[in-house]
Amino acid sequence: MATAVSTPPTEPATHKEEDAPQIVLLDPALVARDEYNAREEDTEPDEDLINSVKEIGVEETISVRPRPDGTYGAFKGWRRAQAQQIANATAEQDGRPVRRIKAHVREDLLGRDGWTRFLSLVENKHREGMSERDILKSQELSLIDMSDVERKQAAKALGVGRNAAKQAKAAQKLDDATLRRAAAGGMDLEQTAQLAEVEHVVGAERRLMRALERDHAEGNGGRGHWDQEMALLKAEQADADTRTKAEEDLKTADIPLLGLPGYGQKDTSKPLAELTSGLGNPLTEGNHKNCPGHSARLDDEHQPVWHCADPAAHGHKVRPQPKKPRTQEDEHRAEERRKVIACNRAWKAAAGPRQEFVARLVRQKTLPDAARVFAQEIVLTLPYFYSSWADKHESETVARFLGVKEPEHADLTETAVQLPKARVVNALFAHVAAACEYDIREPKTWSNPTVRQARYLLLLEALGQDDNGSYRLSEVEDQAVARHRPDTAA
Repeated sequence: MATAVSTPPTEPATHKEEDAPQIVLLDPALVARDEYNAREEDTEPDEDLINSVKEIGVEETISVRPRPDGTYGAFKGWRRAQAQQIANATAEQDGRPVRRIKAHVREDLLGRDGWTRFLSLVENKHREGMSERDILKSQELSLIDMSDVERKQAAKALGVGRNAAKQAKAAQKLDDATLRRAAAGGMDLEQTAQLAEVEHVVGAERRLMRALERDHAEGNGGRGHWDQEMALLKAEQADADTRTKAEEDLKTADIPLLGLPGYGQKDTSKPLAELTSGLGNPLTEGNHKNCPGHSARLDDEHQPVWHCADPAAHGHKVRPQPKKPRTQEDEHRAEERRKVIACNRAWKAAAGPRQEFVARLVRQKTLPDAARVFAQEIVLTLPYFYSSWADKHESETVARFLGVKEPEHADLTETAVQLPKARVVNALFAHVAAACEYDIREPKTWSNPTVRQARYLLLLEALGQDDNGSYRLSEVEDQAVARHRPDTAA
């Protein structure tokens, strides 16, 4: 007959779970897997465990909670319980004793499914064999199904942030091999989730791993290289998404997108700008759209360049002026154009990490002296860029730096009333930084920044280095300020 017998505790109380545990000797037949056990893969006991249990039984206490049908759900030690079930099945014929199993009966966990899953995760995470996917899934589900107090305690125990549940859900989009590489490479939960955001960008995993290695090599706990690489990858992904949408728009409009001709094939298509009608009139998208050869190619900015797929077949003529042969100068201009596009995209991407760092500076208890002095100088000297920005009464960026909720609708008059005296200098820097950000908003700024623009970027670089490398300039920013650095200035 299945029995459950109380016995004195044999393990010391070490945390809240063990404050007053009821330890019983259970018949293993009464134990089933708890539905909120964190381990979903590799749940069966291996031969070594089974053989050990046959000889000496289960030494380590399992943890269970009562179930409505009189059985017990194991959320810790389910593999050990199965091993004892298997051992007991052949005990009589092998001349071994039928053993019961020591169990913590956690009646306090009835109705607390999230916390049960979390406790199971804590145990299984540190045991060999639990998959990264099981860990992520359990983190997500346990943190969602908790009270705010439990969630805060659990997140601290797991070493994750307040957005851990969302991050764990996002990270599960990665395949098992990528999850294993991310864990082995030292990515934390937030970084694994960010990798999932950009995994379809070619080389994303390799580039992020290299950035992480550079951050680790500096040994100060910063993630400046990671943040800049992530910003670039997001920009590249957005660029790819823009092209995909452009291609879909053409497909919806039933306009063929021309590909590049294969090796040895002749490209019969020509842009409409190089063609005329049979009577010599210019061809445009409007008067050519009914031509069977109406088609397009996408330029570097993913805008359609209208073509005719076969002008000769559809009665068009090539414009009389001959096309000049492509020269080395043309190639140089094309290469410069590609560089400008890449740098423009990188400059816009760099604004994200830069402004996040400014927001962290503003929200610190004490603003660094260098930031305070810079802000004071701007306010006292009123350079043109600052007064020009102030005239625009733009407040959203200031509110965002200050951490105001819904910054796009912020009332800074109310914020000023509530601002403590000790935070005035932080608000001053937020104001000045917002003006500086507006001054460098144009993508072309990278090509020739002013002394004051470069000084702002160099200030942030120095503050990031002082803050354990939490921020560093992107490649395009570093390139832009190179001639303004003290050791290279003329």
